[in-house]
Amino acid sequence: MFTRRVFLAGTAVSLLPGVVSAKKAVEYDPTPQFVRVKKQFLPGQLLVVPRSFYLYYITEPRKAIRYGCGVGKAGLEFTGTATIDVKKEWPTWRPTDEMIERDPVAYGRFKDNDYVQPGGSDNPLGARALYLFQNGVDTYFRIHGTTQPQTIGRAASNGCIRMLNEHVIDLYNRVPIGTVVTVV
Repeated sequence: MFTRRVFLAGTAVSLLPGVVSAKKAVEYDPTPQFVRVKKQFLPGQLLVVPRSFYLYYITEPRKAIRYGCGVGKAGLEFTGTATIDVKKEWPTWRPTDEMIERDPVAYGRFKDNDYVQPGGSDNPLGARALYLFQNGVDTYFRIHGTTQPQTIGRAASNGCIRMLNEHVIDLYNRVPIGTVVTVV
């Protein structure tokens, strides 16, 4: 079945001919898969292609593990290059001041206090979080798990890159501190 998502995913891939190879538009599948990539990235690096909702962990030249992901809503997305400078299991979470201001109904319990939500199964960062930094400065963008699996394959977050908890656990175990992340 040819859906809007299939069309958009196929269009996104065709717009990036030097990055990811694709034979034809297929139904979106977030399941981790070994794939070939066209553009040369170094083994151990991460590549995120938000328009197709995939994150690639480069395993060797021109080969990667592809994971499905959710990305930031229009205007909130991260682009560029960063490094993973912090990794946490079952991380704590607090929305940024900008998030509280943008959506006071959703984040009202955090207004005018220092409350930090403890890690756990109801924490929005899920089971693992990889913290993105540029030049040693926290970007406040993360690659993390989610309590909302239905948002994988969609632009639904406040900018972070979301993965299914079991997938982010796998990625967390594969990548060390210092891993380069490129979001195109």
